Amino acid sequence: MDINAPVFPESIADGEVATWHVAVGQWVARDQILVDIETDKVVLEVVAPSAGRLTKILKAVGAVVGSEECLAEFEAGENETEGSADGAGQDADESQPSSASSTTSSSAAAMTPSASPSARKLAEESSIALASIVGTGKNGLINKEDVLQAVARAQQIGSENPISVATNMTVSAGVDRAASGDRIERRVPMTRLRASIAKRLVEAQQNAAMLTTFNEVDMTAIMSLRKQYKEAFQKAHNGTRLGFMSFFVKACTEALKRFPGVNASIDGADVVYHGYQDVGVAVSSPRGLVVPVIRDADSLTLAEIEDQIGQYGVKAKNAQLSIDEMTGGTFTISNGGVFGSMLSTPILNPPQTAILGMHKIQDRPMAIDGEVVIRPMMYLALSYDHRLIDGQEAVRFLVTVKDFLEEPARILLDI
Repeated sequence: MDINAPVFPESIADGEVATWHVAVGQWVARDQILVDIETDKVVLEVVAPSAGRLTKILKAVGAVVGSEECLAEFEAGENETEGSADGAGQDADESQPSSASSTTSSSAAAMTPSASPSARKLAEESSIALASIVGTGKNGLINKEDVLQAVARAQQIGSENPISVATNMTVSAGVDRAASGDRIERRVPMTRLRASIAKRLVEAQQNAAMLTTFNEVDMTAIMSLRKQYKEAFQKAHNGTRLGFMSFFVKACTEALKRFPGVNASIDGADVVYHGYQDVGVAVSSPRGLVVPVIRDADSLTLAEIEDQIGQYGVKAKNAQLSIDEMTGGTFTISNGGVFGSMLSTPILNPPQTAILGMHKIQDRPMAIDGEVVIRPMMYLALSYDHRLIDGQEAVRFLVTVKDFLEEPARILLDI
């Protein structure tokens, strides 16, 4: 039977074969991941329809594929050889170059670390043992980048013979790096997700009249609440931890109700005012920045918001976010403070018209009631599209968010 690419949503034209997790002839179980397809937004997994093995790969790593396009040929069935692991290892060796010698037994082959076909080929060409490499891919998969790093460290590689592979990656390493002064360079293709992010950010700067306004918020009240109720909150909500993001999401949703222009989007010559608050939360992933959406955030409790953010973080790390989870959104929050950023100007997430940037909490001397006291302060930045949002509206929105955060009781009292 044929193994086809998934049905892509209308917003995705095509995808790229990112990683083959199995080799031709390797026996697999039903629902075992065969290949990853990377699109502009997410990574889609294609699984085995039944127990069986691949008989032919039609689309190699890096190939561009369309919706439901045939990727490989598959034979359903069970491994009839003694020990499925032995058979899988033997088939993988027969179909694929490997760092093991041709006389290696099938049982030893089964112990060979999991690696992509291109990584195996490069490892053999470079005389690098896969067993000596720690894979950084999903489930410990060894990819080309892992092999390239191992090649760069290997003492037997001469600087005058750099290794080139089909993806135009290059490594130049001396026998003694410190003595020879050789420097290492790697050239890798930009991922589709990273390219898509770059394109959208450039478009946002070119097409929007983007402006940023700043303010600062005293985090004393929220930090005191967290300290006082952290353990009780976690116990009452099945282990969900009380973080800062839920307070910011709540404060923003209440402010968005008061300033609907900040929650709107521009569609051609029209302005679309949304009667709901779907808040996107920027999350860092190994493949780049993604923005999953917390839908109807105004109707969720702090615990529900924290739980969703936690789930999105895990899914982003494992490249498991779906198209639906990253589609839409009326407003975005980006937290650069987790990386130590003190101040920044976030870029709009089109077609949204505003984005809030959070930053590092820093103790600073503040003048309060005529006295200088030390308070935990955070800078807030609101970037907005001046085509729709006036300066006074943006400033008032940010001040409202500040007031809600400094006095959380305002949210409960609706004042």
